[in-house]
Amino acid sequence: MSTTKEQIELVSKTIEYMKKNIEEEITSEKLAELAGYSLYHFTRVFKDVTGISPRHFLSALRIEAGKEKLIGPSSGSILRTLLEIGFQSFGTFSSKFKQFVGQSPKQFQNSAVKLHRFMNDYDEVNLGEPVSVKSPAVRCTLEVPVFFKGNIFVGLFPRPIPDQRPVVGIALRGTKKECVFSKVPPGTYFALATAIPWSLNPRDYFLLSKNLRGKADCPVEISENNICIVNIKLREPLPYDPPILINLPSLLFEKDSKLEEK
Repeated sequence: MSTTKEQIELVSKTIEYMKKNIEEEITSEKLAELAGYSLYHFTRVFKDVTGISPRHFLSALRIEAGKEKLIGPSSGSILRTLLEIGFQSFGTFSSKFKQFVGQSPKQFQNSAVKLHRFMNDYDEVNLGEPVSVKSPAVRCTLEVPVFFKGNIFVGLFPRPIPDQRPVVGIALRGTKKECVFSKVPPGTYFALATAIPWSLNPRDYFLLSKNLRGKADCPVEISENNICIVNIKLREPLPYDPPILINLPSLLFEKDSKLEEK
């Protein structure tokens, strides 16, 4: 279903409301009322615009807010953090955080400095299996702004939001514009990419709301022996883009450590 400019603006308005009232109890009914739609119509339009449900988007925003507080200059206790972003239970916050980010809140907080150093001095590493063009495969080309200098993460994700580890993925230097994922398991995936410029500030590697990003126009359908070709154009973030939650530097460090052990 194609979306209109008005629908995109209304969805963006509800997302802005979520961000400004992140610590409050926010229901889908409240958001639908704000948009002037029935609950059913609002949920359908929201998913058409963002790729995920309003409830999923709200959870992602809260985890992103948690990341920002845990790694911020005034970072404090995890208990205080979860209360400030709308979680009433430490267990719920911790399990959701680990599910979406790939680390517990404490691990995320404690590993930031180490991962920042690693990111500024790494060699290109695959996040999935070693690349060899064997079907089923996905060949991905990237359109990257000429000014960009840093690392580009590309992966095939089960959902149109990077809130879990990709089925396959790779980290590329900004000068490389193509990658191939081979022996991809059959299924439907979303080809997503984000660019992380080199920085002296650790926050810039973990809080990615302002980073260039992009996705393939259509889901990638993988069957037994096909080879898919997709194009991803990196662009500035849009108001309705879901947060990038998975800790990409952690995935890269994990893969690099395993390669060194071999």
